[in-house]
Amino acid sequence: MHIMAAIQRGVWALLLWPSLLTVSMPLDCKEEQGSLSGCTSISQEKLLDRVIHHAELIYRVSEESCSLFEEMFLPFPLRLQSSQAGYACITKALPMPSSKSEIQQISDKWLLHSVLMLVQSWIEPLVYLQTTMDRYDHAPDMLLNKTKWVSDKLISLEQGVVVLIKKMLDEGTLATTDSEQSLFQYDVQPEMLESVMRDYTLLSCFKKDAHKMETFLKLLKCRQTDNCP
Repeated sequence: MHIMAAIQRGVWALLLWPSLLTVSMPLDCKEEQGSLSGCTSISQEKLLDRVIHHAELIYRVSEESCSLFEEMFLPFPLRLQSSQAGYACITKALPMPSSKSEIQQISDKWLLHSVLMLVQSWIEPLVYLQTTMDRYDHAPDMLLNKTKWVSDKLISLEQGVVVLIKKMLDEGTLATTDSEQSLFQYDVQPEMLESVMRDYTLLSCFKKDAHKMETFLKLLKCRQTDNCP
């Protein structure tokens, strides 16, 4: 009954899913030659608004994906086991502010670079997550589609943040930087339970980091408009 209820909720959410896609403002900065000039003609204010809107949608869909994954593959006792096991998030080593006071004190430059570090750290793991969830039995298409959608939008968000750094901080490079050593390590053929727990940890950690991205960008916006609470 629990699985059937989850599937029924999934069907209704799938019917509403196209409406979410239609409200997303475009943020495709790359042109055919691979340059990021597609966003440079947008004003700084509008570009920041679009970046924030993308971050909001990414966080919202990450919440939906995490909840759907829990309902379909993770009974409540396993959720407790996951929290008690204390799995570390892959971005734990990044130099991120950890308290509200620290967030308030960091500069606009570090806010933007913190968002960029988080975005770039998650691009590879989310691509991997798509491949590992393809192996699940009875994985709903909606969950796979949401994961693919978030992965694509994360790349668009990266492009927008890179251009925003150029506009706001006048930093010379518009090229994105790929980390030589990935924060994420792959297992060759994990056991199914281990794979489920790891994927759930990835989704949970990404949801937290997506919220950080949104929070940092909104703080930057309120600083720009002198409208911080």
